[in-house]
Amino acid sequence: MEKIRKIVGLCGSLRKGSYNAMLLKVAGGLIPEGIEFEIVAYDDVPIYNADHDLPETEERPASVTKFREALAAADAFIIASPEYNYSIPGGLKNAIDWASRGKDSPLMHKPVAVMGATQGMWGTVRMQTAFLPVFTFLNMNPVLQPEVLIAQAQNKFDADGNLTDERTIGIIQKKVENLISACKV
Repeated sequence: MEKIRKIVGLCGSLRKGSYNAMLLKVAGGLIPEGIEFEIVAYDDVPIYNADHDLPETEERPASVTKFREALAAADAFIIASPEYNYSIPGGLKNAIDWASRGKDSPLMHKPVAVMGATQGMWGTVRMQTAFLPVFTFLNMNPVLQPEVLIAQAQNKFDADGNLTDERTIGIIQKKVENLISACKV
């Protein structure tokens, strides 16, 4: 692959004040100069319905087309997400379902790094594991190490959304470096 130009971030939580939105901003801030980072929203993407997707219709909903185009511009992805019911949050999974369809899927064959923050004790380990079959189907290149599993996030972020745990920042830095290296393979 040529030089990496852009990494797109997806947040699994739409909540105002989300620790995962804060985590995604921290990760984006650790990306080296010269590589663009953009967090792409998907809160206007409708529930997936094959009747509104190609080839059943001539064009996808406008919000889906916009979302897929934003993903297509990426060389790699960072997903920061909470864990809902031991798995991927429904809204994020729905957006990925829209992006995964068709031979023109903007996710196919691209590196991806998953991380998560939670107020609980398990640090999103089950959500991250739940992504593995999705990545396999899309023939993505998941960057598995180091694992970024932030438990008790309320004790690691300050009131301004800054991550205050230096050890965790170092782990995120290494994950970002490994994601960039995966793009050069």
